[in-house]
Amino acid sequence: MHKKGIREVAHIAGVSISTVSRAFTRPELVSEKTRERVMEAASMLDFNISRSATALKSGQTFRVALLMNEEVTSWFNTQVFTGLNSVLHDAGYDISLFQHIDDAKNRESFFVNLPVLRNVDAVFVASFAIEPNEVEQLRRTHVPIIGINTPSSSAFDASISIDDEAGMFRAAQHMINLGHHKIVYTCSAAEESLEASIDARGRGFVRACEAAEGTHDIDWKVLSVPRGRDFADAALAAVLSEETFPDAICCQMDMMAIPLIIKLQRHGYYSPRDYSIIGFDDSSYADTVDLTTIRQDPFAMGATAAKKGLKLLHGEPLDEPHSIVEPRLVLRGTDARLEPDRPLER
Repeated sequence: MHKKGIREVAHIAGVSISTVSRAFTRPELVSEKTRERVMEAASMLDFNISRSATALKSGQTFRVALLMNEEVTSWFNTQVFTGLNSVLHDAGYDISLFQHIDDAKNRESFFVNLPVLRNVDAVFVASFAIEPNEVEQLRRTHVPIIGINTPSSSAFDASISIDDEAGMFRAAQHMINLGHHKIVYTCSAAEESLEASIDARGRGFVRACEAAEGTHDIDWKVLSVPRGRDFADAALAAVLSEETFPDAICCQMDMMAIPLIIKLQRHGYYSPRDYSIIGFDDSSYADTVDLTTIRQDPFAMGATAAKKGLKLLHGEPLDEPHSIVEPRLVLRGTDARLEPDRPLER
């Protein structure tokens, strides 16, 4: 059976061969009406442009790399990936995932091999910093490097981040303004070999408490627990081990706050009756448990990063290479103003 070629598609669609090529490889340069005609003709003739041939001609692989410090199954990474894909898929790009780049072996393998293979057109880095020597290795690939919620933007051609420190500063300040005195911050210990954006939240908590010490009667403490699958149980043990049960808990993330709420109920503590609690992320199930939290939108960050990346790939200037998004306080039902001299109910 003879397979029709690009000339036949161009003839039926009533356009030039180059327009057919652009309709497949650079659809943003072709009007929607013209592209529809080309696609209808291609479908009628069972025609498709070879991706390999297109890559050889353009020098592009039509593939990007997404580096994560955890698994893609985490709420943040899933949303970032979906946001990236919502833009890159229609532009003809696939996303190659590189998980657990916080592991030294994985980092070395990626940063050493990528410049040699040069098998991606852009690199997206989610939520962690890359070292100067790693930046230098990535530069050898001559592809754009885009950060998504990274601790610093200095190593990247473009970036989109939230202000993690300001977000937790506001969360702690909110608890202080509600009149709470005994306030703790529960968090996973920082990874020694990796600077992650989430670690900035602890600095925000400390800064808010230190700023309030002169005007408010507060006793605050950071409860850092080991990273890993059991971090929620470790946080529960840390809270219950306090000599005086806290009347306010600021959590590094919703996925720590939600299990804490459930587990503390088994020990007779209910929010907001006995204590207030606030999370960070506004992730899945935060609304279900009525959790007061700090909202970020990783889907939107992923989509914005993808748009920046496409512009860089096309050699177009960016109006704002590096963007900072302010996280927002979402008030729900797990916090309340502390009543003066209120006895602790169990």
